[in-house]
Amino acid sequence: MKTDAFALRHIGPSENDQEHMLKTIGAETMEQLIFETIPSDIRLKTDLDLEPAMTEYEFANHIKKLGDKNKMFQSYIGLGYNQAIIPAVIQRNVFENPGWYTAYTPYQAEIAQGRLEAILNFQTMVIELTGMEIANASLLDESTAAAEAMALLFDVRTRDQKKNNVCKFFVSEEILPQTLSVLQTRSTPIGVELVIGNHEEFDFSNDFYGAILQYPGKFGQVHDYAGFIAKAKTNEIKVAVGADILSLVKLTPPGEMGADVVFGTTQRFGIPLGYGGPHAAYFATKDEYKRSMPGRIIGVTIDTNGNRALRMALQTREQHIKRDKATSNICTAQVLLSVMAGMYAVYHGPKGLQYIADKVHAMAVTLEELLEKLGYYQTNTAFFDTIVIKADAKKVAAIAEQNEVNFYYIDENTVSISLNETTNISDVNKIASIFAKVSGNQFTPVSSPSPLGRVGVGQRTSTFLQHDVFNKYHSETALMRYIKMLERKDLALNHSMISLGSCTMKLNAAAEMLPLSMAQWNNIHPFAPLDQAQGYQEMLTKLVQQLNVITGFAGTSLQPNSGAQGEYAGLMVIRAYHQSRGDFHRNIALIPSSAHGTNPASAAMAGMHVVVTKTLDNGNIDVDDLREKAILHSANLSCLMVTYPSTHGVFESAIKEITQIIHDHGGQVYMDGANMNAQVGLTNPATIGADVCHLNLHKTFAIPHGGGGPGVGPICVAPQLVPFLPTNPVIPTGGENAITAISAAPWGSALVCLISYGYICMLGAEGLKKSTEYAILNANYIKEKLNGHYDTLYSGEMGRAAHEMILECRPFKEKGIEVTDIAKRLMDYGFHAPTVSFPVAGTMMIEPTESENLEELDRFCDAMIAIRKEIEAATIENPNNVLKNAPHTLMMVTTDNWIYPYTREQAAFPLDYVADNKFWPTVRRADEAYGDRNLVCSCAPIEAYI
Repeated sequence: MKTDAFALRHIGPSENDQEHMLKTIGAETMEQLIFETIPSDIRLKTDLDLEPAMTEYEFANHIKKLGDKNKMFQSYIGLGYNQAIIPAVIQRNVFENPGWYTAYTPYQAEIAQGRLEAILNFQTMVIELTGMEIANASLLDESTAAAEAMALLFDVRTRDQKKNNVCKFFVSEEILPQTLSVLQTRSTPIGVELVIGNHEEFDFSNDFYGAILQYPGKFGQVHDYAGFIAKAKTNEIKVAVGADILSLVKLTPPGEMGADVVFGTTQRFGIPLGYGGPHAAYFATKDEYKRSMPGRIIGVTIDTNGNRALRMALQTREQHIKRDKATSNICTAQVLLSVMAGMYAVYHGPKGLQYIADKVHAMAVTLEELLEKLGYYQTNTAFFDTIVIKADAKKVAAIAEQNEVNFYYIDENTVSISLNETTNISDVNKIASIFAKVSGNQFTPVSSPSPLGRVGVGQRTSTFLQHDVFNKYHSETALMRYIKMLERKDLALNHSMISLGSCTMKLNAAAEMLPLSMAQWNNIHPFAPLDQAQGYQEMLTKLVQQLNVITGFAGTSLQPNSGAQGEYAGLMVIRAYHQSRGDFHRNIALIPSSAHGTNPASAAMAGMHVVVTKTLDNGNIDVDDLREKAILHSANLSCLMVTYPSTHGVFESAIKEITQIIHDHGGQVYMDGANMNAQVGLTNPATIGADVCHLNLHKTFAIPHGGGGPGVGPICVAPQLVPFLPTNPVIPTGGENAITAISAAPWGSALVCLISYGYICMLGAEGLKKSTEYAILNANYIKEKLNGHYDTLYSGEMGRAAHEMILECRPFKEKGIEVTDIAKRLMDYGFHAPTVSFPVAGTMMIEPTESENLEELDRFCDAMIAIRKEIEAATIENPNNVLKNAPHTLMMVTTDNWIYPYTREQAAFPLDYVADNKFWPTVRRADEAYGDRNLVCSCAPIEAYI
């Protein structure tokens, strides 16, 4: 056994297991299986040109040396990013805990109650600090949240505004530069006209449907927006406010001024800078706009017994229902980071947050006084944490750099300084000493901060976070136990296999995760000078090269910070390519009817008109229908959006013919990378004829799902699209004709890119290929083991599945059993259900991944076979059965009053192995309809505890 080979640790089945599994599925060799699965005309002829695989020990040393190339300056750059203190109890028990970072999106509420409560805390925190009525479970970053606000306000225009095509949106010049860039990207395709200006000079004309303000402004000035918002309201102009969440502890909340949407980032609530992300954005609005709200909302409902239960509410996946009519393509959140930010508020409570905010503000006031004594002029008349100094920026920068300090240089005579939670009095003295050296004046250090507070405008008078949860876990012991209590309610990968089709829940190796906790990686500001981030630059450049090799493409942008963002970025690059050739009219996107719901939603957001193409009975694209529609729309064809292998888990042999049809009619081919786990090392998007693909790094390349995020969705493109890759207004990136920003940070969620970099470095070409082969082997093994018990809906021309398969469950309706019943019953066996009712209603899509060993595959198959026998015993006339009553909680099984026609053992311990590692769902089946009728999206008010 080669103990230092990472592939041996990542891939579940052993070489001996492989022989047994191949025999089971009727293949003599792995090569035969792959031949029968992937069309030979798209197979790679050579191995991937990657460096030899590193051992875990070699990678640990490599990443440490690389991290040492990042310079650890104190950054006071601000612009929406501030260094924060991660409480060690949260770092150890959430951020570094696989019980939290390996969980899946909480679609199965009964085994996700802990995570759902943590996110409900986050929503409550946001509602209270912003003064709004409803908040979602987080968005990707502040800038994209601003774009969602713009789109929501566009969607909820008055009837007259829609009738008169009112489409102007005012943007305050105080907006963060990266936010403006994302607004520019997102506005044009949907028909919104941005007007940028001074909010004090805005004329409130009826040409405008909305406005967006920054609070405090990008360089720290605090404005009283109450008058602006009131006047906007009388003119039927709705207002969104981007607010610094820590400042809202001291400042009047925008909701109390009448704002319609408040958004921002929770990064400074205990989340590492990470060179730009991932960070949880927040989004809050009025209750009347809840049906237009983007993303996920966690709501309170009841279970079968009438007990409190939590679940995802309302339009949780509205883009899957509305498709191209959806107002947002958001399919994910930043759950792991929102859990951390919520726990930060739980740990500190209202008094702790007040202390932190007061300290930050006091440091800023003290610094202002010191600099004014040195003869400098400070321009902000009211501020929270940021001051603006008139000084020779070049001289300041030279001395600041010598002292390993970063400021933001607005122009040659103006310097912005943003202080943060980590700033102490010695830091303030150090900053003042830098300016003293510039001016040549004498400087006398101070020993304590000024007692004066000079926020300058409306001070917050309302209370916040009075709920029990924010006022009882302030010792480390208490919070540690609270976190553990919630963790025990959640099923994650550290308990059992999560075999979700299309979502690739594979091992997130500890060796890949450890660097995220290193200060050399997690403490770099995204707008730090490039020469201070050489470690990051080398890592990101190398990752781009690796992804180029794997996909066969010429260029990659790491900026999109989710799969849906990747889709949108790919389509916007295609749009820019067509427009560069004068083809402004090319706006037709052909999308197969089986596509993921984000595909048509992304196309609509990119200003494209969706034309749906048919799918054959065998699940494949109807090539004749595709050709017919390509011919019909030839003059205006922009692109085809295709998932490969297909959403049905099959490598369609006609794929090259399909891509050629599109190229023959002047279109580009966008490949959805959701199923890339079946391609790596065996085929690639370039070979099938695609022009751009997005990759889900949180699927194929091992970034954890984190309970529903973070996700990373870079795009890889063919040579003709490289010039259009997106840029950033602060640190330029992308191509020579780059589109404006897709996300806030130049390289998106750069910190977690370390995981995928480690994954590729430690597997190498051979390990990556083996991973794909074993993913296909594991899927076909399950398919064969379940054969005769469940029908597989689709398979390839030689009878093979790709890396996933769809099980037919609709005939069980004759027994009164729905696919949901199977999903809930699997919880009693200790498993999270596979993907339910996608892409075909009433079915289950199973993807085991390469990381699951033979023993776990067999346990899962045994559970599914046992459930099949339970289905056979069920009758439609008597719904009082083990499936309809699933899941069975500990309270239910231990009650004195057992009213069911089966034993407690059958309910809770249906197979022998379950007793060895029993997972107990903490609630019975959640009542979705009740929760939507009685929507509650925050913790109960304090009165509920009295």
